[in-house]
Formats: sequence, C-alpha cells, structure tokens
Amino acid sequence: MPALPKLIADYVEANAQLDVGGMLKPFAADVVVLDNGHRYEGHAQLRTLLEEAAGVKAIFTPDTVRHENGQVVVEGPAHGDFKGSPIRFTYRFTFEDDAIQALEITV
Repeated sequence: MPALPKLIADYVEANAQLDVGGMLKPFAADVVVLDNGHRYEGHAQLRTLLEEAAGVKAIFTPDTVRHENGQVVVEGPAHGDFKGSPIRFTYRFTFEDDAIQALEITV
C-alpha cells in the first residue's frame, strides 16, 4: 500500500474492518461528501453512506496516492458484495484543521 496521510490511513484501516465508527472519525463534523452524484453533508448523512457500504462489505484498497490542486488523490479497487465488484474508485480528499473536510468519490 502507498504511504497515506494518517487520516486517510485511519479511514482505510477502519474500512478494512467494516468499522463504521472508525471510518467516520477522521472526518470533520461538517464534512461534505460527493459520491456517485449524491451529496452528503455532516456526520449523520455520511454515517448512512458508510453503513450502506459496510452492508455490502465494500472494502477500498488504495494502490496509488498523489497530491493534486491542494487535495490528496487516492485510487484503487473496492471489492465486496455489490454489482461489478471489484470497481476502481478515485477518492479526492480535502483537509482542514486536522480533519477530512471534503471527499469526492468517482469511478
């Protein structure tokens, strides 16, 4: 696995264990997540998204990381009990005040 910033590494580790609480921890309380055309704001909405992902055992395995336009861009496959598994995803993380402030997930 590439060297990831600590907050992303914490998220990936919690995701590998399908630990929704652990996955939520690195995110700011007012986080904004864009995933597959849907917008999620704040911990409550993000928790719903993460619970759905955990429900289908979606585990993201990053294999590349780069810095681009002030963001950390992480790419890799996610596998689980969902149609088309594995699917390659790109996660674009934005940090602020030692938390993940924004995340955009694209295929």
